[in-house]
Amino acid sequence: MATGQKLMRAVRVFEYGGPEVLKLRSDIAVPVPKEHQVLIKVHACGVNPVDTYIRSGTNVIKPALPYTPGFDVAGVIEAVGDDVSTFKEGDRVFTTATISGGYAEYALAADHTVYTLPKKLDFKQGAAIGIPYFTAFRALFHSARAKAGESVLVHGASGGVGLATCQIARAYGLKVWGTASTEEGRKIVLQNGAHEVFNHKEVNYIDKIKKSAGEKGVNVIIEMLANVNLSNDLKLLSSGGRVISVGSRGPIEITPRDTMPKETSIIGVSIFSSTKEEFQQFAAALQAGMEIGWMKPVIGPQYPLEKAAEAHKDIIHSSGATGKMILLL
Repeated sequence: MATGQKLMRAVRVFEYGGPEVLKLRSDIAVPVPKEHQVLIKVHACGVNPVDTYIRSGTNVIKPALPYTPGFDVAGVIEAVGDDVSTFKEGDRVFTTATISGGYAEYALAADHTVYTLPKKLDFKQGAAIGIPYFTAFRALFHSARAKAGESVLVHGASGGVGLATCQIARAYGLKVWGTASTEEGRKIVLQNGAHEVFNHKEVNYIDKIKKSAGEKGVNVIIEMLANVNLSNDLKLLSSGGRVISVGSRGPIEITPRDTMPKETSIIGVSIFSSTKEEFQQFAAALQAGMEIGWMKPVIGPQYPLEKAAEAHKDIIHSSGATGKMILLL
């Protein structure tokens, strides 16, 4: 390695597999920003379920090995490359993507994927914005084409994407219902925009949702675990209702006839399908939410960088998520 090269700690993946393939190294070269790139000194990084799917090798996204996981970071601009005019050294920022990976002390990002972090939000909250809020916004308005006055059920509302969806939907004039399995989770969901919350561990919770929705049914369902809930979701929909599948961890058997009488739809969503222009639109709406104050990321479990493997186990296997999981640096 070249003399004087600055080194950093970073989590590296040398082979696809379980959480144990996440290896903390302290001999990784700090990347140097090129044209239209910035280098961020990372203070916090979001942990997302998609990180675990990529790590396992089962995702469409398969980075060349070795790689550093992590999309959503918040921190301070350390250096800027040529042709970067939007940011300068010392600016507080968050990202929706990184080039070099976010589970590291420094992360490289293209300048168009970086946004100013308002002072009213701390770095932990900044790391909770990227995938959760941009996915929630895309799911509600790009995929579901939700309108003010419609109803939305957020199935699995107490996690990062779920709470983001509740906040956004309430701010945009929708009737918001949520589900969560723990008392703490249900309390947080109510505090973050839901009009009513249901315990999806209760045997008859679907009946309770039907009662609240009335004969009309639910216009939009944002579904975090389609492999468990999709069949029930179809029975809850209104005429022309839409289920937006944000997350699924396996197969499920459904009855297609359930979609026919009311001409309902099942639509998948992926934030990675967004165009540059769409990201800019979502960002403009979310920046307004930060300024006005309805957008307040809720922080859940926090881990130091060396416990990234533990975080990956917990985000998949711990039930009753409350808030956004993050790594602290």
